[in-house]
Amino acid sequence: MSNEITAEVVSIGDELLIGQTMNTNAGWLGEQLALAGIRLRRVRTIGDDEAEILDALGTVGSPIVLITGGLGPTKDDITKEALCSFFGTRLVRHADIEARIAAFFQSIGRDPLEVNRAQADLPESCTVVPNERGTASGMWFEKDGRVFVSMPGVPYEMKAMVQSHVIPQLVQRFAPPSIVHRTLLTTGLGESHLAQRIAPWEDSLAVEGIKLAYLPSPGLVKLRLSTYANADFASARESVDRKAAELQALIPELIFGEGNDRIEAVVGYLLKERKHTLSLAESCTGGYVSHLITSVPGSSAYYIGGVVSYANAVKMEELGIPSDMLELNGAVSQPVVERMAAGVRAALRTDWSIALSGVAGPDGGTQEKPVGTVWIAVAGPPGVTSRKVFFPGTRDLVIKRSAIAGLDQLRHRLLAEG
Repeated sequence: MSNEITAEVVSIGDELLIGQTMNTNAGWLGEQLALAGIRLRRVRTIGDDEAEILDALGTVGSPIVLITGGLGPTKDDITKEALCSFFGTRLVRHADIEARIAAFFQSIGRDPLEVNRAQADLPESCTVVPNERGTASGMWFEKDGRVFVSMPGVPYEMKAMVQSHVIPQLVQRFAPPSIVHRTLLTTGLGESHLAQRIAPWEDSLAVEGIKLAYLPSPGLVKLRLSTYANADFASARESVDRKAAELQALIPELIFGEGNDRIEAVVGYLLKERKHTLSLAESCTGGYVSHLITSVPGSSAYYIGGVVSYANAVKMEELGIPSDMLELNGAVSQPVVERMAAGVRAALRTDWSIALSGVAGPDGGTQEKPVGTVWIAVAGPPGVTSRKVFFPGTRDLVIKRSAIAGLDQLRHRLLAEG
């Protein structure tokens, strides 16, 4: 578009270059900018080196430059000095910020060191961007028609700063074109199979100027519909909503939510709505499903508890699985996982239960049951249903994908039973 506004991100930190810390900030910033109608054009990751920082800032081609990292109290945090060099200014101490830093340390029973107080030293020519969650202030500069915003690399500090201050001010300053988004959340099919299934529908989007983005993560694929609203926001919203409704009608069994929904929260809502309770019997997931369930505020209304039956002895003693069943079928089998689900449901007297047993790896697989083989069972008032799934990948991926599959299996049962 002729009035498109672009941005660049400069991520600073040796830890990013050596892989010690993943650069999740850049991806999150790209998402937030897109929601505001600003396109992220480039991400540049550099070390804690003043020459590198000056080179990066001097070669940007976008009107917006977001800088993260290098604002801590230690000697390797040199971003402020580099900014002073680039903008031809000097550091000055802000008494109000120093007082806030001192108050923070006193609130946790500590006296601030001089290196902590020095975080109140900021470039004289900048506009301070408040940091309500930490001691490193953000800095806003303008030069040659461009805006440069330097922020701490700590994700929760940076995110709060961006959402409360930076994005609103950028929108006011540049007036980017409005974008209409709808993001539908799917599980049950991988990205390639999902794309194949909805291909004819996806082909119809171009006529209406709508773009579709596939955003995969373990066990999930987000489908984001986007279009520029230009002068007619209502028409753009109607087009996106209509195509989203078509997609929901096309793959209703795969879509579990929208936007920032989480499958554990969706399942929790269904249980709470029905006044039903849930218990878990986890083997290969080692309590991860319980973690997801209890991460939802208010989950005590429906989640009773669970058994992490990692060893066969626990399966026998706590869930009542006969030893001969384990010997004949193995722990990763349909009879055992169904008995796990029935056993924990009876023991904790819940309406529903989920049981999972599998080979998470990297060892323990066989030709008959390779790493990634998982049995999932759901027990409820109508009885027990189960299925076998296969999730290739690392141990962490097997655990996460199994947990999501288990929750989705319960979701389907709850919807089917009404």
